[in-house]
Amino acid sequence: MEWLQQFDTGYLWLIGAVVLGGLELVLPGVFLIWIAVAAALTGIATLLLGVPVIGQLVLFSLLAIAAVYSARKSYRTLGNTSADPMLNDRGARLTGEIVTVVEAITGGHGRVKVGDGVWSARGADAGVGDRVKVIGADGAVLLVEGVT
Repeated sequence: MEWLQQFDTGYLWLIGAVVLGGLELVLPGVFLIWIAVAAALTGIATLLLGVPVIGQLVLFSLLAIAAVYSARKSYRTLGNTSADPMLNDRGARLTGEIVTVVEAITGGHGRVKVGDGVWSARGADAGVGDRVKVIGADGAVLLVEGVT
């Protein structure tokens, strides 16, 4: 490890932190930013305290584990708040809607018109033109019941 003595390893840690931060911009959501924070703190500690190489590796490992653990814990406690929590669940968004039968529901299966599209439906028998209420979804099949 003689080549390490030619460089001030603190700067190498800081360069590594910048590289990891840049990678986080390219690959968001990979937690690289937290590893970058650990590398930056290791670099600062090395520059200020002159930590030996083995100590740097141990310090970086501990800081990386602590940073990722605390980030994961804080993300869980913050929860996934969204203005539209059912954004990607089209079937759930349609629950409660009144739709029109376009292919008779016989034997429990048929098709209904939703907006400008047609969906497969499952429910009690209903004729073409009848109005039914969406009560749920099973994948891409809407579960419907007659409107009273």
